[in-house]
Amino acid sequence: MSKEHELSQRRQCTLLQLSRSTLYYQPKGESAANLRFMEIIDKQFMETPWYGSRQMARHMKRQGHKCGRHRVRRLMRLMRLVPIYQEPNTSKKHPAHKIYPYLLKGLAITRPNQVWCADITYIRMERGFLYLVAIMDWYSRKVLAWRLSNTLDADFCVAALKEALATYGPPEIFNTDSHTIGASSRMV
Repeated sequence: MSKEHELSQRRQCTLLQLSRSTLYYQPKGESAANLRFMEIIDKQFMETPWYGSRQMARHMKRQGHKCGRHRVRRLMRLMRLVPIYQEPNTSKKHPAHKIYPYLLKGLAITRPNQVWCADITYIRMERGFLYLVAIMDWYSRKVLAWRLSNTLDADFCVAALKEALATYGPPEIFNTDSHTIGASSRMV
């Protein structure tokens, strides 16, 4: 946009479909208080990289700074600070779930379809986790079936098991970690 142009600035803005306030906008830098907060956030983030905006705001409050969560979130985004997410705990046993005896101790595995195993692991993504269940034959180490899910419910485990059963028939022994997959009544 030019002030010296034969068209008025109003007409130029209309033709470009811009509001006239765009012409007069002057970007402002961060205030001195925000710069001080950013320095404190950066220093604390180096010590505790798992702190998100809520935990960081609580830390700031404990230190005596008047800085709300949304302000902290905006400043963390501005500095491109992304917390390291805490890993999901897939290994908690529920006290009501029955624990089955471990049948594989000392067992010689000599043929395919004798023993299958199932395990769940998580895959870190940009915004959380995906859970992967794999059904494997212990003898051949072949992955018989697998599924991904964004929740730790039993449906995707059951789907993987059904696929393996439909393709390879039932194994003599199906081994799980006994508290995550095997705890579901649909798997037993």
